[in-house]
Amino acid sequence: MKDVTATGHSGQPVFGVLTKSLAAIVLMASTVFAQAELGEPEKDELKFGFIKLTDMAPIAVAYENGYFEDEGLYVTIEAQANWKVLLDGVIDGKLDGAHMLAGQPLAATIGYGTKAHIVTPFSMDLNGNGITVSNDIWAQMKKNIPHEDGKPVHPIKADALKPVVDSFTDAGKPFKMGMVFPVSTHNYELRYWLAAGDIHPGFYAPHKGDTSGTLDAQALLSVTPPPQMPSTLEAGTIYGYCVGEPWNQQAVFKGIGVPVITDYEIWKNNPEKVFGMTKEFTEKYPNTTARIVKALIRAAQWLDENDNANRPAAVEILSRSEYVGADYDVIANSMTGTFEYEKGDKRAIPDFNVFFRYNATFPYYSDAVWYLTQMRRWGQISEPKSDDWYFDVAKSVYRPDIYEVAAKALIEEELVSESDFPTFATESGFRPPQKHFIDNIVYDGSKPNAYLKKFPIGLKDEIL
Repeated sequence: MKDVTATGHSGQPVFGVLTKSLAAIVLMASTVFAQAELGEPEKDELKFGFIKLTDMAPIAVAYENGYFEDEGLYVTIEAQANWKVLLDGVIDGKLDGAHMLAGQPLAATIGYGTKAHIVTPFSMDLNGNGITVSNDIWAQMKKNIPHEDGKPVHPIKADALKPVVDSFTDAGKPFKMGMVFPVSTHNYELRYWLAAGDIHPGFYAPHKGDTSGTLDAQALLSVTPPPQMPSTLEAGTIYGYCVGEPWNQQAVFKGIGVPVITDYEIWKNNPEKVFGMTKEFTEKYPNTTARIVKALIRAAQWLDENDNANRPAAVEILSRSEYVGADYDVIANSMTGTFEYEKGDKRAIPDFNVFFRYNATFPYYSDAVWYLTQMRRWGQISEPKSDDWYFDVAKSVYRPDIYEVAAKALIEEELVSESDFPTFATESGFRPPQKHFIDNIVYDGSKPNAYLKKFPIGLKDEIL
């Protein structure tokens, strides 16, 4: 496939405020995907994988509402034991695609952990995670938090946890927390929150054979599969965790922990999961790929339309054992626009789960660059990289060209409105600079190295 990177679809330069060098990297590719009429699926029997989290909802809804069948696709959906098993299944072809951590396609493509070229033409959602601590840790944190009308003032920063972690250090005890996978959003969000509160979450040093992520750590982070988070917390193996829903709300319902902050409060409308496939699959089956994306876009729209009016129906689907398998009330606590912190302290967060609004489904290059900066910040990428390296990797993994084909087909079929999508002819693939982070550091995806230099804690130009 030959990428056209110098002009937009109109044939006019669309560099805008970007440098010419950057524009050449980030402009949306006008590939065979964008030029060809969408034909019949080359492969119509498919198997998709997922992890039992509420943000797998677009896959479940596309299946249950018949959107896959509308595209001539006959899909089997199968829960996977953990993120590694899921990724391996996509790589070896047992799965044709899967609900993935956004960091997984990027890490695999650059060879961190497993080496394979995985791509994503579809971003599954925004937000959806939280950080929960045990009741005992919460009791110690609470005295460091201002209150109004008897309730803690949110957002709660890690500054309130800092004295607790320091007391563990002084006593010679490790402060342990859980996250779901080394290249998960949860790992990077937990690290971001901790570091913003002057708690060092540790470095990775793969070039030295150290992939523990605990070098220089004041809080030790380790992997726990999402459904096991509450029981691991209850057992006292960890003192807190970052995970997606419904496993923060489950801690509230079981009375074993308190969610202290959501990722919406750490980074407003942050990108979360993606739908991942091998590059080989997308090239061998381009019509099938575009049709998968069409079905997922329709599902995402259904999940958000009419001010989330369909969410109760979605919760009913997700509560089934073949999907998330948690109680309806636990899933509904966050999926229907609220979030419960302490027991009884339920607050409105209408955007806790976003599936379609704010161009949530569009695979922005800048989202990919953010994940790569965090891999570099914490040492998973051992050496400094040029800005162009970040852009090249982002473009090789995130595929807005495929997304565009699917969206345009849906617009032509009058199933969606053109106004629901970015303006494809001029879209650079980079969001405007984003300001809503808990530490007030602005993220400009067009300047990854300048962004890294803003952080007091984290690698910049050095090698560990």
